[in-house]
Amino acid sequence: MDKFTTVSGPAAPLMAANVDTDVIIPIQRLLGSGRGGLGPYAFERLRYAPDGTENPDFVLNRPPYRDSPILLAGPNFGCGSSREGAVWALMGMGFRAVLAPSFGDIFFNNCFQNGMLPIALPEDAIARIAAETEAAQGARHTTVDLARQLVVTPDGTEIPFPVDARKKEALLEGLDDIALTLRMKDQITAWYAADRTRRPWAWESVER
Repeated sequence: MDKFTTVSGPAAPLMAANVDTDVIIPIQRLLGSGRGGLGPYAFERLRYAPDGTENPDFVLNRPPYRDSPILLAGPNFGCGSSREGAVWALMGMGFRAVLAPSFGDIFFNNCFQNGMLPIALPEDAIARIAAETEAAQGARHTTVDLARQLVVTPDGTEIPFPVDARKKEALLEGLDDIALTLRMKDQITAWYAADRTRRPWAWESVER
Protein backbone atom coordinates (compact mmCIF):
# COMPACT_ATOMS: atom_id res chain seq x y z
CA MET A 1 0.00 0.00 0.00
CA ASP A 2 1.08 3.64 -0.42
CA LYS A 3 3.22 5.11 2.32
CA PHE A 4 1.67 7.74 4.57
CA THR A 5 3.97 10.50 5.78
CA THR A 6 2.42 13.97 5.58
CA VAL A 7 -0.86 15.01 3.97
CA SER A 8 -1.97 18.60 3.50
CA GLY A 9 -5.05 20.22 1.99
CA PRO A 10 -8.43 21.72 2.78
CA ALA A 11 -10.26 19.58 5.34
CA ALA A 12 -13.78 18.70 4.19
CA PRO A 13 -16.41 18.97 6.96
CA LEU A 14 -18.94 16.13 6.95
CA MET A 15 -19.90 16.55 10.59
CA ALA A 16 -22.96 14.30 10.94
CA ALA A 17 -22.84 11.62 13.65
CA ASN A 18 -23.17 7.87 12.99
CA VAL A 19 -22.34 7.91 9.29
CA ASP A 20 -22.32 4.18 8.64
CA THR A 21 -20.55 2.11 6.01
CA ASP A 22 -23.73 1.73 3.94
CA VAL A 23 -23.92 5.51 3.62
CA ILE A 24 -20.26 5.60 2.62
CA ILE A 25 -20.69 2.87 -0.02
CA PRO A 26 -23.98 1.05 -0.79
CA ILE A 27 -23.67 -2.72 -0.65
CA GLN A 28 -24.77 -3.19 -4.27
CA ARG A 29 -21.82 -1.13 -5.49
CA LEU A 30 -19.37 -3.64 -4.05
CA LEU A 31 -20.37 -6.16 -6.71
CA GLY A 32 -18.27 -5.90 -9.84
CA SER A 33 -16.76 -2.47 -9.22
CA GLY A 34 -13.40 -3.69 -7.98
CA ARG A 35 -11.26 -2.12 -5.31
CA GLY A 36 -10.19 0.80 -7.51
CA GLY A 37 -13.61 1.59 -8.95
CA LEU A 38 -15.61 2.62 -5.87
CA GLY A 39 -14.72 6.32 -5.67
CA PRO A 40 -17.56 7.52 -7.92
CA TYR A 41 -20.10 5.75 -5.69
CA ALA A 42 -18.88 7.02 -2.32
CA PHE A 43 -21.71 8.81 -0.46
CA GLU A 44 -23.88 8.11 -3.49
CA ARG A 45 -27.23 8.84 -1.82
CA LEU A 46 -25.97 12.19 -0.53
CA ARG A 47 -23.76 13.13 -3.43
CA TYR A 48 -26.22 12.74 -6.29
CA ALA A 49 -29.83 13.69 -7.04
CA PRO A 50 -32.28 10.95 -8.16
CA ASP A 51 -31.61 11.84 -11.80
CA GLY A 52 -27.87 11.21 -11.34
CA THR A 53 -26.77 14.83 -11.33
CA GLU A 54 -24.61 16.15 -8.50
CA ASN A 55 -26.36 17.53 -5.45
CA PRO A 56 -24.97 21.09 -5.13
CA ASP A 57 -25.88 21.19 -1.43
CA PHE A 58 -23.65 18.25 -0.52
CA VAL A 59 -20.44 19.57 1.00
CA LEU A 60 -18.09 17.24 -0.87
CA ASN A 61 -19.43 18.52 -4.20
CA ARG A 62 -18.46 22.09 -3.39
CA PRO A 63 -15.12 23.75 -3.93
CA PRO A 64 -12.70 23.74 -2.18
CA TYR A 65 -13.73 20.33 -0.81
CA ARG A 66 -14.15 18.40 -4.05
CA ASP A 67 -10.54 17.23 -3.97
CA SER A 68 -9.89 17.28 -0.23
CA PRO A 69 -7.39 14.72 1.11
CA ILE A 70 -8.67 15.09 4.70
CA LEU A 71 -12.21 14.35 5.88
CA LEU A 72 -13.67 15.84 9.07
CA ALA A 73 -16.41 13.64 10.48
CA GLY A 74 -18.79 13.34 13.41
CA PRO A 75 -18.84 10.76 16.22
CA ASN A 76 -18.98 7.04 15.43
CA PHE A 77 -17.90 7.48 11.82
CA GLY A 78 -17.78 4.22 9.85
CA CYS A 79 -20.13 2.32 12.14
CA GLY A 80 -22.38 -0.44 10.82
CA SER A 81 -21.47 -3.50 8.80
CA SER A 82 -17.95 -4.79 8.31
CA ARG A 83 -17.18 -3.37 4.88
CA GLU A 84 -13.59 -2.81 3.76
CA GLY A 85 -15.04 -1.27 0.61
CA ALA A 86 -15.97 1.79 2.68
CA VAL A 87 -12.27 2.60 3.04
CA TRP A 88 -11.63 1.85 -0.63
CA ALA A 89 -14.45 4.22 -1.63
CA LEU A 90 -13.11 7.06 0.50
CA MET A 91 -9.62 6.56 -0.90
CA GLY A 92 -11.12 6.52 -4.37
CA MET A 93 -12.38 10.04 -3.66
CA GLY A 94 -8.85 11.06 -2.70
CA PHE A 95 -9.05 10.96 1.09
CA ARG A 96 -5.97 9.79 3.01
CA ALA A 97 -6.98 10.81 6.54
CA VAL A 98 -10.24 10.95 8.49
CA LEU A 99 -10.54 13.02 11.67
CA ALA A 100 -13.46 12.17 13.96
CA PRO A 101 -14.25 12.03 17.69
CA SER A 102 -14.74 8.26 17.41
CA PHE A 103 -14.95 5.50 14.82
CA GLY A 104 -16.60 2.16 14.23
CA ASP A 105 -14.01 -0.37 15.41
CA ILE A 106 -13.84 -2.46 12.24
CA PHE A 107 -13.71 0.61 9.98
CA PHE A 108 -10.92 2.05 12.16
CA ASN A 109 -8.78 -1.06 11.72
CA ASN A 110 -9.59 -1.39 8.02
CA CYS A 111 -8.19 2.12 7.49
CA PHE A 112 -4.74 1.09 8.67
CA GLN A 113 -4.80 -2.01 6.46
CA ASN A 114 -5.30 0.15 3.37
CA GLY A 115 -3.04 3.14 3.91
CA MET A 116 -5.58 5.54 5.38
CA LEU A 117 -5.03 7.25 8.74
CA PRO A 118 -8.01 7.54 11.11
CA ILE A 119 -7.39 10.12 13.85
CA ALA A 120 -9.55 10.45 16.96
CA LEU A 121 -9.72 14.08 18.10
CA PRO A 122 -12.06 15.89 20.49
CA GLU A 123 -15.20 17.24 18.87
CA ASP A 124 -14.26 20.85 19.61
CA ALA A 125 -10.90 20.40 17.87
CA ILE A 126 -12.60 19.11 14.73
CA ALA A 127 -15.12 21.97 14.85
CA ARG A 128 -12.20 24.40 15.13
CA ILE A 129 -10.51 22.99 12.03
CA ALA A 130 -13.79 23.19 10.11
CA ALA A 131 -14.36 26.80 11.18
CA GLU A 132 -10.83 27.88 10.28
CA THR A 133 -11.09 26.18 6.88
CA GLU A 134 -14.44 27.80 6.14
CA ALA A 135 -13.19 31.23 7.23
CA ALA A 136 -10.29 30.97 4.81
CA GLN A 137 -12.57 29.50 2.10
CA GLY A 138 -10.18 26.58 1.84
CA ALA A 139 -7.19 28.76 0.94
CA ARG A 140 -5.32 27.68 4.09
CA HIS A 141 -4.76 23.99 4.58
CA THR A 142 -4.79 21.47 7.39
CA THR A 143 -1.72 19.25 7.64
CA VAL A 144 -1.55 15.75 9.07
CA ASP A 145 2.01 14.79 10.02
CA LEU A 146 2.16 11.14 11.02
CA ALA A 147 5.86 11.08 11.90
CA ARG A 148 5.38 13.87 14.48
CA GLN A 149 1.81 12.75 15.32
CA LEU A 150 0.45 16.25 14.83
CA VAL A 151 -2.51 17.83 13.10
CA VAL A 152 -1.71 21.42 12.15
CA THR A 153 -4.84 23.55 11.73
CA PRO A 154 -5.18 26.24 9.04
CA ASP A 155 -4.26 28.87 11.65
CA GLY A 156 -1.11 26.97 12.62
CA THR A 157 -2.22 25.39 15.89
CA GLU A 158 -0.59 22.00 16.48
CA ILE A 159 -2.85 19.27 17.88
CA PRO A 160 -1.15 16.03 18.94
CA PHE A 161 -2.87 12.72 18.33
CA PRO A 162 -2.24 9.16 19.57
CA VAL A 163 -1.53 6.24 17.27
CA ASP A 164 -0.44 2.68 17.94
CA ALA A 165 3.32 2.41 17.36
CA ARG A 166 3.06 -0.71 15.18
CA LYS A 167 0.31 0.79 13.02
CA LYS A 168 2.29 4.00 12.69
CA GLU A 169 5.36 2.10 11.47
CA ALA A 170 3.26 0.15 8.97
CA LEU A 171 1.74 3.32 7.50
CA LEU A 172 5.05 5.15 7.30
CA GLU A 173 6.60 2.20 5.48
CA GLY A 174 3.52 1.30 3.40
CA LEU A 175 3.16 -2.20 4.84
CA ASP A 176 -0.01 -4.18 5.51
CA ASP A 177 -0.12 -7.16 7.91
CA ILE A 178 1.06 -9.61 5.25
CA ALA A 179 4.01 -7.40 4.31
CA LEU A 180 4.91 -6.96 7.98
CA THR A 181 4.89 -10.73 8.43
CA LEU A 182 7.04 -11.28 5.33
CA ARG A 183 9.73 -9.05 6.80
CA MET A 184 10.28 -11.88 9.28
CA LYS A 185 10.43 -14.57 6.60
CA ASP A 186 13.98 -15.68 7.51
CA GLN A 187 13.10 -16.06 11.20
CA ILE A 188 9.91 -17.96 10.34
CA THR A 189 11.79 -20.30 7.98
CA ALA A 190 14.45 -20.91 10.63
CA TRP A 191 11.81 -21.72 13.24
CA TYR A 192 10.11 -24.22 10.92
CA ALA A 193 13.43 -25.93 10.21
CA ALA A 194 14.31 -26.13 13.90
CA ASP A 195 10.87 -27.41 14.84
CA ARG A 196 10.99 -30.14 12.19
CA THR A 197 14.23 -31.37 13.81
CA ARG A 198 12.88 -31.02 17.34
CA ARG A 199 9.45 -32.55 16.70
CA PRO A 200 9.52 -34.57 13.46
CA TRP A 201 6.37 -36.45 14.48
CA ALA A 202 4.37 -33.18 14.43
CA TRP A 203 5.24 -32.60 10.76
CA GLU A 204 4.44 -36.05 9.40
CA SER A 205 0.84 -35.26 8.43
CA VAL A 206 1.79 -31.81 7.10
CA GLU A 207 4.47 -33.16 4.75
CA ARG A 208 2.47 -36.05 3.31
